Amino acid sequence: MPVSSRLPSLGSRGEGWVAAQLVLIAGIVLAGWWHVGWPESVALPGRILGILLAAAGFAGAFIAFRALGRSMTMLPKPRAGGRLVEHGPYRLVRHPLYGAGLVVFLGYSLGRGSWLALALTGVLAVLWDLKASREEVWLEERYPGYAGYRRRTPRRLLPWLR
Repeated sequence: MPVSSRLPSLGSRGEGWVAAQLVLIAGIVLAGWWHVGWPESVALPGRILGILLAAAGFAGAFIAFRALGRSMTMLPKPRAGGRLVEHGPYRLVRHPLYGAGLVVFLGYSLGRGSWLALALTGVLAVLWDLKASREEVWLEERYPGYAGYRRRTPRRLLPWLR
């Protein structure tokens, strides 16, 4: 039995996964305001890199959101009446919204100079990877073509990571 099928649903549509991610996101944002900061020698480059990464992440999230259209839901269980999306950024990765969100929070953490926000972003990456695994069980149940799409699109969150 694959690990993904053993992951808990955390609610009929995965509401617990969303609650956990919202708590982590709030933690990242708060940690960014309560921070020690980078040493002066890297503070400005960190801010610049953070702004660039966050902007790229927001752009990627917008493009992925538009590609999903009416199939968009925060919940991991697919929306009734939704469709399998394979165009746009979904040609490259199966969960580009999660990947784009990680780039946003990485940029935020670097820009704010917060090690704690950076660590929580790492925890969020693990959570979103697990959530994506659970989501894929539901996607395969809902869409007969999902297994083929998964084989054709081996990248899960970011184009340069498997």
